[in-house]
Formats: sequence, structure tokens, C-alpha cells
Amino acid sequence: MVEADKSVGRITDADIDRARRQIGVPKFAYNKPYNEFASPDGLRHFAFACGDDNPLYNDREYGRTTRWGDQIAFPLFLHSTGTNLTPKPDGELKKLFKGLFNGVGKYYTGVDWTFWRPIFPDQKLFVQRATSDIQIKENSSFSGGRTVTETYRDLYADAAGLPIGRREEHYMSAERGGTKKKGKYANIERQAYSAEDIAEIDKVYAAEVLRGSEPRYWEDVELGDEVTPVAKGPLTMVDIISYHMGLGLSSSGIGPLGLNYKQRMKMPGFYVPDKHGVPDVVQRVHWDHERAKELGLPSSYDYGQMRTSWLIHLITKWMGDDAWLWKFSCQSRAFNFMGDTTICSGKVVGKREEGIHRVVDLELASTNQRGQDTAPGTATIILPSRDAGPVKLPAPEIGMIQLGAKIIQGGAVRE
Repeated sequence: MVEADKSVGRITDADIDRARRQIGVPKFAYNKPYNEFASPDGLRHFAFACGDDNPLYNDREYGRTTRWGDQIAFPLFLHSTGTNLTPKPDGELKKLFKGLFNGVGKYYTGVDWTFWRPIFPDQKLFVQRATSDIQIKENSSFSGGRTVTETYRDLYADAAGLPIGRREEHYMSAERGGTKKKGKYANIERQAYSAEDIAEIDKVYAAEVLRGSEPRYWEDVELGDEVTPVAKGPLTMVDIISYHMGLGLSSSGIGPLGLNYKQRMKMPGFYVPDKHGVPDVVQRVHWDHERAKELGLPSSYDYGQMRTSWLIHLITKWMGDDAWLWKFSCQSRAFNFMGDTTICSGKVVGKREEGIHRVVDLELASTNQRGQDTAPGTATIILPSRDAGPVKLPAPEIGMIQLGAKIIQGGAVRE
């Protein structure tokens, strides 16, 4: 009898040490980006996936009437693009990256974005990914046991090496079964709605305001100003499908039919048989209710990036087409289960001059029907000014400019 590997499904000291040694080492991408080029249709499909019909992100003719001179991408479009030029690892480097935290559940916990330049139709971007931080908790409130949070930094640059945007994305690994043992979600059931409940949600949808071509001037904004809320939900399978229509299936390279077979041969650990014996991706917790129940959750749930896009939608509707979203952060603090409704809201908590920029700071919330803020966030926005003139795009830090040049060179250069 072959003895089972006791490290599978466990967070080991050896894997933590290996994760730490990955910090700053560029990672090779085995799969192409979903959008290799920022085609007009790709930009439109991405905005559709986020529930955003702003013509700035959907219509080239409209875009040509704006200060940008063309259709531009919804800010989060970077998530779906970026060709990675890092060479394929071999030898010791390959061993360093292979099979971390095997069989352990991995959850998106938040993201920090910085945006420096817009993305235009037909543009091709390049990206370098590296682990930038590792945090360990021995007694996490999430699982009741050990968790590891890895932060991955993605720097996106254009063909000249000029940085376009940066993402610091956080994922927590927790031993599977921890949520079930804790019983944290034992009393949560799928939300039921009356016709009156739906009518109240519809009122939020009906009251949404797109600032669009009307500039929101810095001088007109006051501390405490409320951002007109946007509704997201009740969450349905169509929302999950639409998300994939804009962002692809995943960076893991999964696909349909024979393509899925080929990927399963490459990464069998990403597939777990269902109760009928059919091997299916672990990612199916986002659409497979039974799999979610097996893991101690009441239902399938959304992707954290969906709520990121919803908060950015809230911001861009409020700020207008002439403004610039400079910095954005949010945390994923609770699951957003199938049937849940999220109301995204915000208020102005800061207003200042920062060098040549006129900026405001927003505090953001994603409140579900249970009164939980499942994805709190913050944003810094550069607004046009009656005195200082149109928005001037922010400059990347020197270190990011230097790294952008290395991305185009394609060398796996450790910082």
C-alpha cells in the first residue's frame, strides 16, 4: 500500500521557506493573456463584464470627442492583458516554483492598484509578475489554523517600457476544511427575495448617475460628499458567466473539452473529481453549489475581482470622463454568495493639492443585504481644476520606470 503524502492539504514550513525565496524573482507565464491586444471589442467586452455601459469604454466614436481622443479601457482591463517575456525556468529555478501549498485552498483577499496611463485600442502591453511579500498567521480567524498570505506584484508596461499600471494582489492559502471546522457559515442560507425587496434594489439601479462628459471640478467637491450608490445583484450565474466573457476563464489555462484534458495532464492537482467521478477544476467553487457545500460554505460565490470592478465602476461613474483614477485599494473580507446583493457606496474623506495634481480621496464600501461590508476600499482621484486646468497624468516612481525597461528586455532579473 502506498502511504498518503501527509503534506498534501497542509501548510508546511518547507513551503513557507520556498515562498519567501520567491520574493522578487520574476515568474514565467505558461499561458498567454486572454487579451493579447486591447482591441475595441475586447475593451467593450470587459466593460460589459463589469456591468459598465459608459460610452468612454464602449464606443470609439464617443471616445474621440473626449480629452483622451479615443475609446479607453475600463481601468481594471489590465487584469486581462499583458504578455510576459520572462524566460521559462529551468534547473533550480524550476524547483523553486513547482507545487507550493499542494491541496490547500487559496482565496483572494484584496488588491492595491496604481494607474499611470490609459490603455487605447490596438495597444499591446507587457507584464512582469513576482512575489513581493509573504505574511503568516498561526491561528487565523478565517480557518482556525495556519494561513499564508502571498502578495504578487504585476507591473504593466507598454512597448517602450513605460509603466502603465501596477497591481499588488493578495491571496491567502488556508488548509481545506478549516472553514467547515469553524462552522463560520453554518447559519447562512441563500437569500430569498420578495417582489418588494427586488423593487427596492431596482430603485438603486434607477437612481444611478453617470457623470460622463460633464467635468467634476476639484473646487466643487467638499469633504463628506456622498457618492451616488450603485447596485450589484442579486448575484446570479449570468454574472459569473459575464465575468468570464470579459476576463477569460483564468490565468491557469483551463478550457473546454480536449483543451481541458491537455491542461489536466499538465497540472492534475488543479482538478478534483466531483461526486460522479468527473475531474473538474477546483475553481468550480464559483459556480458549483455542491462543491462549495463540501468545503463548508453555504453556496458558490463570486470572484474577488468582481467586487473590485464594481467599486471601480462606482468611482468612474462619479468622477466623470475628464478625471483620472490614480490609486485604488480594496479588501475581500467575506464571501459574496450566490443570491447576495451588494450596494457599492462611497464618500469624500480627503481633498488636497499634491504637487501639480488636484486630488480627492474616497472611502468605499460594498454592503450586502446582511449589513456586512464585504469589500471595503479607498481611492485617490485626480480631478480637473478651474484654476489648475485639465488633469495631468501622474508619473511612475523611478524604480518602476527602471523595472519597466527590464520587462521589455525580457530578462528574469532579480531585484
